Amino acid sequence: MSNWLLLQTKPHKEDFIASEINYRQISCFCPKITRQQKDPRRKNTIPYFPGYMFVKLEPGSQGAHELKWLPGVIGWVIFGMEPASLEDRDIDLIRRKVEQFNEVCQSHSVAIPRNTRVRISEGPFAGYEGLFDTHISGTDRVRILLKLVRSQQKKVDLPLHMLRVMQ
Repeated sequence: MSNWLLLQTKPHKEDFIASEINYRQISCFCPKITRQQKDPRRKNTIPYFPGYMFVKLEPGSQGAHELKWLPGVIGWVIFGMEPASLEDRDIDLIRRKVEQFNEVCQSHSVAIPRNTRVRISEGPFAGYEGLFDTHISGTDRVRILLKLVRSQQKKVDLPLHMLRVMQ
């Protein structure tokens, strides 16, 4: 029975290598997460484990030897003398976690207009009110202007899921 082996790649070569592996009719898994982008020219998905992917192969097989020499491949991840491997249930767990993460990101991807009143729903500032300032590029974080004592405002960066828009 073959397990999922961990293959290390050069930076930003995951898509190329995945297509080469699929061309050889070998199963591979490179989990991707969705990110919110302000710049439409940038990718909306990035690898969850940059520079790594999972390949379903028997250690020491001919396919494992061939893949090691693909352009952009650094090599198999090895612990001691054994290749790092995961079982199907581990890969299924990673798939579910990535899917959950992407669902949460999509549900929070609504655009909030600047200067919208928001309330912080959790964390150390729970219950405080502020004004929405901006999305932080490439992340699910936002910047708000937190109302403090004597109408002072302090810029605070928070995860988007901690905010509730006030009516």
